[in-house]
Amino acid sequence: MTDASATTSTDIAHAISAIETSCEERGLSLTPLRKRVLELLLEAGGPVKAYDLLAALKPNGGAQPPTVYRALDFLTKAGLAHKVEALNAYTACSHGDHADQHTDDTAALFICGRCGSVEERHVPRVSGDGAPKGFRLERSVIEHYGRCADCA
Repeated sequence: MTDASATTSTDIAHAISAIETSCEERGLSLTPLRKRVLELLLEAGGPVKAYDLLAALKPNGGAQPPTVYRALDFLTKAGLAHKVEALNAYTACSHGDHADQHTDDTAALFICGRCGSVEERHVPRVSGDGAPKGFRLERSVIEHYGRCADCA
């Protein structure tokens, strides 16, 4: 996540409030479980595996793996989180409070191989040029691996 990502409890509360408003305006239901999963992603500040989220949720009500995966699926489809494919982990979208403004963008994730930090940037979406005939591009995430400035 970027330096602008939510890191303190006040920042997280502010981000969640803005996201709740955005979801309501978009007709999306941010259920208590979805909200809690998003809070955990924001608190982590980096990639989190689904089973680590499940372990964090267990003391609060015994969430099951399918429930967590459904919450993550909702959050990624709503543009509130990204799946870091190569790590099989999830990270909160650093633009979560206005994710709907990035529908024409591609998320570019810069992942540090040493400390695991993830910085997100949005770049214009690549056109369908070069895609197979009839292929309809719905989502694109670009992952870059290297060393962050602190670890370089």
